[in-house]
Amino acid sequence: MTAKTVKERSAKAAQKRLSAGEEELRLRVRPGTKQAMADLMEWADIEEQGEALTLMIHHLHGLGPGGALPLLEVPRHKIEVSRTVSLAFHRKSLQMIQQDPGDEIVAP
Repeated sequence: MTAKTVKERSAKAAQKRLSAGEEELRLRVRPGTKQAMADLMEWADIEEQGEALTLMIHHLHGLGPGGALPLLEVPRHKIEVSRTVSLAFHRKSLQMIQQDPGDEIVAP
C-alpha cells in the first residue's frame, strides 16, 4: 500500500465535502468585529473560527424567532441634540445671516 499524494488527499477531502453538502461561507470583518470574535473564542476556549461560527449559528437558531430576532437587530445610533447645542447653532445661524444678508426667504 502506497502513501497517497497531496493531490489525492485533497481530491478525497473535496469529494467528502461535496457529498456532505458543505459550502464555504466567507466573511469580511472590521477590526472591532474581529476583536469581538477573538473575545468570544477565548471565553469559550475555542481555537477555530469556523467552529465558533457554527456553534453561534446553531445556538442562535435554537432560540427560535422570539429569542433570535432581537439579537439580529441592527443597532441604530440615536442622535440627540442638547438644548445648549441647539441654541448655539440657532444663535450662530442668526449671526451669519446678519453678516451676509440677502439670502433670506422673503414671503410675497
